Amino acid sequence: MWEEIYEKHYPELLRYASAAIRSEAEAQDIAQEVFLKALQNADTFEDLGPSQRRAWLFRTLKNLMCDRFRRAQLENAYLETLEPDAAAPDSRMQEIENRLLLARLSPEDRALFHLRYEEGYNASELSEMLHIPAGTIRARLSRMRKHLKQLMEE
Repeated sequence: MWEEIYEKHYPELLRYASAAIRSEAEAQDIAQEVFLKALQNADTFEDLGPSQRRAWLFRTLKNLMCDRFRRAQLENAYLETLEPDAAAPDSRMQEIENRLLLARLSPEDRALFHLRYEEGYNASELSEMLHIPAGTIRARLSRMRKHLKQLMEE
């Protein structure tokens, strides 16, 4: 029974997977994995009729492809957090220059700058947090921007 099912459905599962994935080797792996799942669920699989078996195989194939796609996305996102982006050396250099400029601010101004421009707090929220009038915060931020602009022009 298993050999007959494999010979009948493997080619069409492989074609479907190849068209969706566009990688012959990965499509072969997934198509074979479908049959491993069928063997693992032999009790359920053997109780199905011929059309239900085919539907079960294709549903399993689709689920496995979705799982691999999700896993690949997660792995890529994780790898991006580990490795600096080699394609953007200019942006890394710009980031270093920005950090050097900010290092020339006083610690209080640097903290205020960070809260406003990196954390995204507005002047009203900063006023409540730091117990400083919002107008004072806006004035300090304005002076910092002017000072940083002068440093950049040097």
